[in-house]
Amino acid sequence: MKTLYLIGGTMGVGKTTVSRQLKKDLPNSVFLDGDWCWDADPFQVTEETKAMVLRNICFLLNSFLHCTAYENIIFCWVMHKQSIIDEITKNLDTENCRVIKASLIVDEDNLRNRLLSDVASGIRTEDVIERSIDRISMYQLLDTYKVDTDNKTVAEVTEAIRSL
Repeated sequence: MKTLYLIGGTMGVGKTTVSRQLKKDLPNSVFLDGDWCWDADPFQVTEETKAMVLRNICFLLNSFLHCTAYENIIFCWVMHKQSIIDEITKNLDTENCRVIKASLIVDEDNLRNRLLSDVASGIRTEDVIERSIDRISMYQLLDTYKVDTDNKTVAEVTEAIRSL
């Protein structure tokens, strides 16, 4: 049986880093970052582009689910609203698949420090800090496993997800 990991969390919480490590740790794995399905310049958030990115994500995830080479499919994206998670899962063929929905949780101090490091490295712009902090509480409302990342190593977080 396949396992699909849906990993959400606010910007800077460590979704991509954790997902990349899970891909290495789990056998026959493939990883999709939702941001790759919507990497445009200029980045435009419209009803049309939001619908497009969801179609792109579901198409790729279903392709991975139907491919016999993969046992573990790892997907990460911000997914800060239950409606986003529900829209994705309702459009996937998960009949022979275990679906694990996890939200990476972080406190404001840890998140601010991670984002400031990213800004200093040129990975992110400073405007993301307050937007990301504002979303922290939204993840408590979701129907997902909550995985605390505060002061934890990537290995500790991936182990917590693997144990779900």
